[in-house]
Amino acid sequence: MLDKSIPYHEIWMTRLKNEPVPSVRLPEGFRFSYYQKGDMSEWAAIEASVLEFDNAEEGLAYFEQAFAPFEEELAHRMLFIEDEAGRKVATCTAWWKDVDGQRLPLFHWLAVKPEAQRRGLAGALVSKATALLQELEPGKDIYLHTQTWSYEAIRLYERFGYQLIAENIDGSKNESYQKAMEIIEAQNQRE
Repeated sequence: MLDKSIPYHEIWMTRLKNEPVPSVRLPEGFRFSYYQKGDMSEWAAIEASVLEFDNAEEGLAYFEQAFAPFEEELAHRMLFIEDEAGRKVATCTAWWKDVDGQRLPLFHWLAVKPEAQRRGLAGALVSKATALLQELEPGKDIYLHTQTWSYEAIRLYERFGYQLIAENIDGSKNESYQKAMEIIEAQNQRE
């Protein structure tokens, strides 16, 4: 869940192309699934549960604008984790971003419902989505956009080879980088 009690600063991470991806198994009782038509409400509910949006309706509006035009791509890029009852409790997307005419792989929108956290689901999604990006976008470094509110997730991403970078995805200087690093370091020292 996002920690909105600290100042917000955005930051980018990258993972070098073709580096081996640590494999993580899902805990017993959980399974991966891919997006199917109609899963947009599930996605929005998961993202709202971790405070990415104030409510599911905001999440649906974002989904309509950013993802709905690419429904065929979603079927093999948007991952979910389902529990034994078939309820979707986590999601992540192996997406892309067009930058200066170049398509860059983008690890995107990782979220685990609060009641399903601390069970290893996030690590399993990072592993699966990263491997999927290597398959779908071979030979390219992978990018990940995050923020200081996600300092706990940043530690997870680092365990999977993602590194904080001082630039934005387009190569321009991230003016928030130094401040973001100070906040992340202060949070890590408190833990």
